[in-house]
Amino acid sequence: MTVVRIPSQLQSYTAGATCVEAPGETIDQVLWALDRAYPGIRFRVIDEQDRVRRHMRLFVGTEAATDVGAPLGKGDELLIFGALSGG
Repeated sequence: MTVVRIPSQLQSYTAGATCVEAPGETIDQVLWALDRAYPGIRFRVIDEQDRVRRHMRLFVGTEAATDVGAPLGKGDELLIFGALSGG
């Protein structure tokens, strides 16, 4: 299981949980597992072309991840961040 850190703007999908677990060997598999548990969450992170949305950031540990096919190792933690914008 991968520990997934959920940003505040997506916590409405996880009933307020800031940290959840999901199975999967790649980022995409984990996101699909999250979507089965919390319908609609994957679409807020990944677009129709299976790319990370412009306003979202993914990190595996401290390393930025842009490829949803990237493998996850045992003990890896997936962090989802919502990019801030404004002017």
